[in-house]
Amino acid sequence: MNYPLTVSFKLLALLSQLTVTDASGNTVCYLKRKFSWKEKITIFTDSGQTEPLYHIESNKAIALSPVYTFVEAATNKELGTVTCNGWKSIWNIDYQIRPVGMENATLAIDEENPWIKVIDHVVGEIPIIGLATAFLFHPAYLVKRGDTKVLRLVKKPSLFESKFELEKHADLSPDEEKLALLGLMVMVLAARSRG
Repeated sequence: MNYPLTVSFKLLALLSQLTVTDASGNTVCYLKRKFSWKEKITIFTDSGQTEPLYHIESNKAIALSPVYTFVEAATNKELGTVTCNGWKSIWNIDYQIRPVGMENATLAIDEENPWIKVIDHVVGEIPIIGLATAFLFHPAYLVKRGDTKVLRLVKKPSLFESKFELEKHADLSPDEEKLALLGLMVMVLAARSRG
């Protein structure tokens, strides 16, 4: 992939719409999330939704610690899972990414500084002043392999959409890269639905 990637949400849309583009402006993937009690999301190659790339399914209806399974659409092959670690994630986001057939996580997603998210959320609730949070506070999330930072997702200033930039800090295998991107998409969708 051609980094940095941009992850963007339309804020005024009825359904969550997420688009990932590369440094050249080419669409990497697109999803439109419909509300359902038990999550099932299809990720497409573009906003025309003509070619499905992946399916993401949760194992539980609305839950504190769901496990999301990633499946390649063309082959129906399971790639791996991402798990949100329940109560811990209320304070500090903590997701564990496991390739298929592995008992232990090989990648983890956590927040660079949980206080930024708290301040962003609290100040964001103040009328009029809250509009400025999009330009003042920039929560960042790290994808790590052990203690090595491999990717960094940072919220960017924007007014009419929510934008993030994904920076690459270390090499990943193609499978790790897929799982990391899918895990980050789940994390961003979950964070957006929480507010």
